[in-house]
Amino acid sequence: MAPSPTSDLGIAAISIDQPSWHLENGWFGATIPRKFTQHTGIEARAISLDDELTMGLRAVRRLQQESGCNLADCRGIVFVSPSFIPPSIARRHLAPHEAARERPRRAARQLARELGLRRCRTLGLNWFCCGYSRAFALITKRWAPRLLLERNDFLLVVVATRISRITDYGCTTTGGLFGDMASATILAPMASRRYPVHFGIVRADAGKQPVDRPAFDFHLRSHVAVPAVDGTRTHDQTRLVFSLDGMTIADLAPRAMSAAVVETLDAAGLRGTDVDFVVPHQAGAGIVRFTGMKLEEAGVGGELVNGLTRRTGNVSACSIPHALRESWSRLRGLVACPTAAVGSPGRPEVLHGCILLRGTALHDAQVRAAA
Repeated sequence: MAPSPTSDLGIAAISIDQPSWHLENGWFGATIPRKFTQHTGIEARAISLDDELTMGLRAVRRLQQESGCNLADCRGIVFVSPSFIPPSIARRHLAPHEAARERPRRAARQLARELGLRRCRTLGLNWFCCGYSRAFALITKRWAPRLLLERNDFLLVVVATRISRITDYGCTTTGGLFGDMASATILAPMASRRYPVHFGIVRADAGKQPVDRPAFDFHLRSHVAVPAVDGTRTHDQTRLVFSLDGMTIADLAPRAMSAAVVETLDAAGLRGTDVDFVVPHQAGAGIVRFTGMKLEEAGVGGELVNGLTRRTGNVSACSIPHALRESWSRLRGLVACPTAAVGSPGRPEVLHGCILLRGTALHDAQVRAAA
């Protein structure tokens, strides 16, 4: 018999909102290495002209249209934004009023107000590409035991990533990697009839581990090329941008994701052979392939989902909800969703997480019917 879930919650619906403006690889010219597309699978990425709050609002409105959810039933919102500048960097480089806008908790409260939710618990966080798994871990371990949700209540996890605003487009390592996107996910009680669950949450974990050296930081650059909607380029006189040690990340991320799956399976009392699908963070086709190799070495089975970056790029914390949405109609059984991310700027650490989901009888029946 399968172990009991650590929470009585599951995913009822996911909606995605992607900006309409796509920047093709051709814009970068010789800035992108010739084997960039081969290694990453990325041919274009979306760029948002709106801020993260507006993106998150749009994702929730799309969720309302697609699922028919009533926001009066919402009891809590976790707002995740990997493109918010960390406090230590914001205090160093931004004016006080600008740094205040980089606070995820403030944005979460504002999102609730904009949605007209006056009595709604809120939480804002970053956690970079692990933001989605971190949100699930906090909800299942801290919120769910205290909130005592009624059958038809639900929680929202809203992710808005706009890494385009902190990208150094002249950098051969990072300039073409990331794209912008927003998502909204309904987490409902397993017994909900109004919001029937498709994937029950078996377990969700997220944590940090030390590494040999820092692989991520921020820098103030001058005369940075940035794309314009008409396909040309302009230049920012000064621009706060992030930097990555690409080779280090390419080595660390697959190992971290594989380890996260193994640790979460162990904590749930499950084995690698129990996994039917692995839906990893879509950092790039090459990194996902390497993750698959590490999972095989660790004895984790299941079909590996890859190749979702072609027209999106790496969409950071939106990656897992986007991948789940894209693979929705074929996923079944036990689904492992590992993530990996950089740690705090300038610190030798890596973030990792994993969400274990199990398809419900309702969802598996729909998959069989669709087949």
